[in-house]
Amino acid sequence: MTAQDMQALADAAAGLILFHNGLWGAPTCYMWAGPDGAAAGRVPPWECEALDRLRWRKLISAPSGSGVEDVPVVPTEAGLAALRAQRAHAA
Repeated sequence: MTAQDMQALADAAAGLILFHNGLWGAPTCYMWAGPDGAAAGRVPPWECEALDRLRWRKLISAPSGSGVEDVPVVPTEAGLAALRAQRAHAA
C-alpha cells in the first residue's frame, strides 16, 4: 500500500471524507467533511485516486443512500486492520 493510500485510509478513518453520489450539484466525487459534517470542498485528485483504489480493494466503503445527501466514507474491518498494522509498524 502506498503512502498516499495510507493517508487516504487515515482520512477516512478520521471521518474527513464524504462521498457525493452525483444526484445534485456536482458529478460523483469525494468531498471533505467540514466540522458540521457537511461537504466542505472537493478532495484533491491524488487522494480521489487513492480512495478509488481502497474502495476497489474493499478497505473502505461509502454506504449508498437513496437521497441526495453526501455519505461518510468509512474504513471496513480490513481497512481498520491495515491501518492498525501500519501504525504498529511505524511505532
